[in-house]
Amino acid sequence: MKKSIAVDMDGVLADVETHFLNWYNEKNAAHLQRRDIKGKTEAEAFPKPGIVREYASTKGFFSSVPLMPNAVEGLKILNEHFDVFIVSAAMEFPQSLVEKRDWLEMHFPFIHWQQIVFCGSKSVISTDFMIDDHPKNLNPFKGTGLLFEAFHNVDIPHNNRVKSWQEVLKYFKLSSS
Repeated sequence: MKKSIAVDMDGVLADVETHFLNWYNEKNAAHLQRRDIKGKTEAEAFPKPGIVREYASTKGFFSSVPLMPNAVEGLKILNEHFDVFIVSAAMEFPQSLVEKRDWLEMHFPFIHWQQIVFCGSKSVISTDFMIDDHPKNLNPFKGTGLLFEAFHNVDIPHNNRVKSWQEVLKYFKLSSS
């Protein structure tokens, strides 16, 4: 029997960090870069308060998020070796549900709809592993958590930190070739 793994969308499969920066810079004629937001919380990252929630609540935001590098190949390999579930706390932004489903269908056509879990709290997830960029989702998790590095978690210690999809595959002793 295969072990199971929950994989977060935003910040793990979807490069929301780049997307937030691009949207902010375009809409505010600004030139913020990753180094400018590194180590800050999502609430502190941008000079305009509440901008992350505003963008995440905007129609079209989630449908246009770029992919994390090597996410498609990495997830495809995980899906061959694990019972994979894409898990997103999407209920916080209900308008995102259809956009997120369509985005997954477009970029990850090998993921069946029964492998997608949109929820409010990830504390209900009981897989063997979870990959997430938010410690708040990993802390109550009873399995083994992998913290996917993001600007908002670089200063938070975690035993199992991964910085890329190559490191995810290395952690699970899987190869991309």
